[in-house]
Amino acid sequence: MTTAISFEDVSKTFTVRGRRIDALRSVDLTVDSGEIFGIVGYSGAGKSTLLRTVNALERPTSGRVVVDGVEISSLTGRELYAARQNIGMIFQQFNLLRSRTVFKNIAYPLKLAGYTAEQIVDRVEELLEFVGLSDKALAYPSQLSGGQKQRVGIARALATRPDILISDESTSALDPQTTGEVLELLTRINRERGVTIVLVTHEVDVVREIAHRVAVMDSGRVVETGSVYDVFSNPRNPTSRRFVSSVLRHVPSAETLDRLRARHPGRLVQVRIADDDGAGTVLSRVARDHGVDANVIYGGVDELQGRTFGTLTVELVGLPSDVDDAIDGLRAVTTVSELTGTRVLEAAHA
Repeated sequence: MTTAISFEDVSKTFTVRGRRIDALRSVDLTVDSGEIFGIVGYSGAGKSTLLRTVNALERPTSGRVVVDGVEISSLTGRELYAARQNIGMIFQQFNLLRSRTVFKNIAYPLKLAGYTAEQIVDRVEELLEFVGLSDKALAYPSQLSGGQKQRVGIARALATRPDILISDESTSALDPQTTGEVLELLTRINRERGVTIVLVTHEVDVVREIAHRVAVMDSGRVVETGSVYDVFSNPRNPTSRRFVSSVLRHVPSAETLDRLRARHPGRLVQVRIADDDGAGTVLSRVARDHGVDANVIYGGVDELQGRTFGTLTVELVGLPSDVDDAIDGLRAVTTVSELTGTRVLEAAHA
């Protein structure tokens, strides 16, 4: 797998009203060619600033941004313009020219790149068909829905046949159904045309839906990175866990846990379920082998990228020594977190 984008010890500092703001702090990250890579984080985490260094709309204070083997952060003039032709960008608020038709909006970057009139017509018609807007060529942005505007934005970003597409919160202004349609289109672009896509979002469901890998940012740093499955099924950083818990209701809140504890006097444990560890089967077997009642009282199991994962909160009832043995049996295959008072005592399987 070749590297499309490499961030090497990238930092970015702004000064606002005499106050220093560290937007990026020593970011090291790589994006592979042909993948969909998600960058998530809360507002102010630095994700949009990082994305804008890919096409040098922002330049690092220190460090290097290398795109297709070229340090784009060092380019200027014609060299920078040429490099940007290979990087399409999709914006949150569409950024369409209101006084131009859909056709002319898509044609605009082609005209700037020196395409002939005939080449422009052929390319725009091809893109309109690809994004499903052939009947809107002569419409103006004010006559389009939000989803249609974003499709025009995507077509415009693809106009010069870039190998890389960067997306800055491109679905945050859309309703859920339209978001799904745009994500399906981005997936097609990646699958059918091999375009590398880097998308920044605070919507975790977007990353969960289409990304192959994800980086989680907090206060200008990348705090966790990995496959979407690994980060969602077993987040290791507190920021990652907050993001995942916002869309996956596998783990009870502190208030819910208090209510569960009041109704279930046995020992409570949380058991991690993954599709390759057999924990679900082991749970029933170890309970039976050790004469322990195992009652699932909270949790859930999800599927992601064809693989299952989840967390179950389980009440174990029996003699203390038997419950200890049952927990040891579970820990042989998966991660078990014992809920003791207000604390979570966690141990991973060997």
